[in-house]
Amino acid sequence: MTRQRNTYRANYILVSAFIVVVIASFVLAIFLARDLTVTYVENEFSSRKVEVLEYNIAPFNDFFHNRIPEISFYQGYLDSTGVAIYADSVLRAYPFVERIVFYDVSLSNNEEIHYGFSANNLVIYPKGVYQFNACGKPDNSSVVNHDKQLPLSLSDDFNNMAVKFAAYIERVDTAKAFHDEDIFKVFYSVTPGKISYMNIPRRDDVKTYKELMYGQHVPGAVYEQDVLTYFINPNKLSLTNTVPELYQQVQIQPLVYELIDTDPNLLTTETPLPGALADYKIYFSSSRPFLRSEINRRFLPVMAGVVGIYLLLAIVAYLIYRNLYVNKRMFKLQYDFINNLTHEFKTPVSVIKIAGNNIFSAKQLSDNERRHYGKILDEEADKLNNLMNTLLSFTQIENKSIKMKREEVDLHEFCDKILAATKIKYPDLAVRFHVNVKKKLYADPVLLGSIFQNLIDNAYKYSKPDKKVLDIRVTQVKKQVTMQFSDKGIGIAQKELPHIFKKFYRVQSQYNQKGSIGLGLAFCKELVNFMGGSIAVDSELNKGTTFSIVFPLD
Repeated sequence: MTRQRNTYRANYILVSAFIVVVIASFVLAIFLARDLTVTYVENEFSSRKVEVLEYNIAPFNDFFHNRIPEISFYQGYLDSTGVAIYADSVLRAYPFVERIVFYDVSLSNNEEIHYGFSANNLVIYPKGVYQFNACGKPDNSSVVNHDKQLPLSLSDDFNNMAVKFAAYIERVDTAKAFHDEDIFKVFYSVTPGKISYMNIPRRDDVKTYKELMYGQHVPGAVYEQDVLTYFINPNKLSLTNTVPELYQQVQIQPLVYELIDTDPNLLTTETPLPGALADYKIYFSSSRPFLRSEINRRFLPVMAGVVGIYLLLAIVAYLIYRNLYVNKRMFKLQYDFINNLTHEFKTPVSVIKIAGNNIFSAKQLSDNERRHYGKILDEEADKLNNLMNTLLSFTQIENKSIKMKREEVDLHEFCDKILAATKIKYPDLAVRFHVNVKKKLYADPVLLGSIFQNLIDNAYKYSKPDKKVLDIRVTQVKKQVTMQFSDKGIGIAQKELPHIFKKFYRVQSQYNQKGSIGLGLAFCKELVNFMGGSIAVDSELNKGTTFSIVFPLD
């Protein structure tokens, strides 16, 4: 029957699988993040054109909604001088307005007027028509010829406004207020490149116009209206690229414009201009290398976030691995501790049992045999007692249940006693003491003796037979006492030094295969700390080890 090995089960396959999954998911997350960033930027390329459009047509909207309706404030009483001032301000503020035509319109029921537009008894005709260029001055005093006829280029705008206005007068209910829908349909005429506007009359004026139309008014009455036509050139619209990170070029192009070059690396989009600008569009284009810089700029923080998340997962994985490693090591230390402790107890118990059996089975013992067996029993009992005292003292110190008995210690006398005891216990260990102190140390002599004894035991145990040498130097530096224990033993590897004062920790060497439970140095450190001192170690393999202990004098 095979014996089952008692080992700590660390599932490294699970940890490895976790690491593989994390790495694979990290690569996938980076790929997806990059792909989503590219898609997001391309979607923004198509959608943010509205933002550019709204910004660039803001002056046009201001002109359309604010400056054009100003004409209604004059209620038809504008003249060429007043219009010239108004036109100058508009042409200077809005470069896309190339020309303004002003129709000084009259309404009458005079049957002698034979030009203009008539509906029933209502006659709508221009008294004068004036054009204004970018300088804000009229090109001519009037563009109406001597026959009171408009040029064909201007008659369409006037006739269109007159027809709409007459139709409105015919159907309007003068008892009701104007509707916004009627205002836009009747008093505005918006076509690509032109906006015509007639001032909005008051309700009483509309009622009067209706009476004129149906002959219910005194013949010969004349009323005034103003009509203005604005000629718009979209190419003079100030164009600003408000999203330079997405659009490499922003242009105003005719609505029918199509790019001939079919470069696969060129992305394009467009949005039509509204109202009088409708024959044109804003055309956007960017090359893929140009967009790549924006994609990279947006991808970097996303990547940083992904890396941060997976770095956190990597830390978690490391902590899991370290926990498994520490648990495995602790399990091994505890397992070795139990085995070694069992061995430490079993050896003296076995010797005591053998000696007891020999005494029990012997019919007669000589004085030499009695002394021999007595010595064996006494030595083995001392070993058991020392081991149990060490374990008990360690536990008491850890639990702070032991009380320290401080008293003045003459270090010269103390070291002499330690030296005498060591020569008896280890006759082949060359111990050299050097004591140079002026004051006595205030400490617990029993605990201090335990520290000395443990370090001397270690020096003897971990030194080769031909190098069993220990130098102990006790010196006073200001208000501190320093104790150095230097041997010429096998030394300790640098990687082991941070761990040698831990409970149950054993340096793996041929000298530690028997009789060590990993408590000696941990016990020393606990004693030194308990007495208010500090301990340090310096070692080099195959050259020796030096333990330094510092106690305050006060």
